[in-house]
Amino acid sequence: MKKVLSVIFAILLSVSMIAVSAAAESEDYVIVSPYSDVVWSGDGAWKAYKGNLHTHSTVSDGRVDFRDMIMEYYRQGYDFLAMTEHGVTGREWNDKPTFLPLYLYQYIIGNKVTPLTDEEYEGIKSGTYPVDGRARGYGMTCVTGGNELNAVTVTKCHVNGMFLPEHVGDNYWGFENDHEGAVRLADKAGGISFINHPGDWLWSNRDSSVVSDPKNIKYFGDIILKYDSCLGMEVFNEHNSVTPHDRVLFDNILMYCLPYGKRVIAFSNSDAHTLDRIDSSFSVFMMPRNDSETIKATMQSGAFFCVTRDIKADEKIGPEKGVDAKNSGLPYPEFTMVTVDGHSVTVRGRNCNKMQWIANGDVIASKTVEQSSDETEWTVDLDTIDGAKDFLYIRCELFGDGGCALTQALVIDNGAQPLKFVPDTSIKAKLNNLWHRFCSLRIFAIIYAIVMRLK
Repeated sequence: MKKVLSVIFAILLSVSMIAVSAAAESEDYVIVSPYSDVVWSGDGAWKAYKGNLHTHSTVSDGRVDFRDMIMEYYRQGYDFLAMTEHGVTGREWNDKPTFLPLYLYQYIIGNKVTPLTDEEYEGIKSGTYPVDGRARGYGMTCVTGGNELNAVTVTKCHVNGMFLPEHVGDNYWGFENDHEGAVRLADKAGGISFINHPGDWLWSNRDSSVVSDPKNIKYFGDIILKYDSCLGMEVFNEHNSVTPHDRVLFDNILMYCLPYGKRVIAFSNSDAHTLDRIDSSFSVFMMPRNDSETIKATMQSGAFFCVTRDIKADEKIGPEKGVDAKNSGLPYPEFTMVTVDGHSVTVRGRNCNKMQWIANGDVIASKTVEQSSDETEWTVDLDTIDGAKDFLYIRCELFGDGGCALTQALVIDNGAQPLKFVPDTSIKAKLNNLWHRFCSLRIFAIIYAIVMRLK
């Protein structure tokens, strides 16, 4: 009888465990979209605004006069622009930018810094300033308070500080291999920030494996987790020659940060120093109106798309072959809708010949389409995809003859309590930090850069 009861008990226990396991597997979740508030059509529909939050002129190390750079963005149809000079915080475009002795060489070699006249500035903001003899018809918003911090670093550890108070960040030289100091500066000033071209700092164009190195993922992830004001990182920068794998790094940092409840936001910017780079990478913001306050709120919400005209091949998530459409006049891929219904996400896109979905760093679905300006709609139902219950996020990418566009991450929220991030303050961590600082002295950084260039 004892043996019989034991067998019965074991069977009941097994059945109970199977039931619990099945319940766990069917545990519900919601897809949290940064585009949930966007009005896509009908009365009060939001508009798509093309903008750039990272560019340069002769105020710092650019090769084009301040006025001419702004005028060319306006001529090319941009809706908003932030001038983010190295170590110089942006002001209204009709104010002469702060002079930094570091850039005295610009005057020595014959370059100049010309602010807009009051008439030009008002005309650009209102859209009445002519392009090819006719008023453009819509204005370009001046986003002030931008500064590419860590102005004098050989290691390219650059951070974009945004919406900084006037003169905060002026003449900030920064420290080698130190992104956190710049993020901290922006945070204390009440601004926001994002990390610029991290692949350039990692030399990922020479070794793609560095974007999947846990040490590098933790380095950037810890900074983003430590400071709420640090929104994320650039995934596209200029023509992506030194940052070809930053999309992969973005996925890895997302997977590192999401368990702590922090969504990492992707940014895309031209980082133009010359006029021919303006049509390289940019963002398309979905907004009810085009002003600085709404631009800042959209940066924080993530209700925008990243676009590049020059996408490089990537073995992990594609494309198999790169596309260079800079200054070609070809229409770039565009998203015209992103909606969520239960466990399904629907996107509409145009000017693309391929669409793909990425989750947890892998391509989970893709399809080719006939490229045209007509909209293509595609719904992905996660209930039909194996392993979807373990996804942390999904995102969509469009590829076409005119480049690549991608959505922000749509987060899979299963209701679990986020982990609490606690910075490592152990003695070992402090010693590692001291060693890192020592190895990051400028003389060592210069020698290292020379060695890498020789290689």
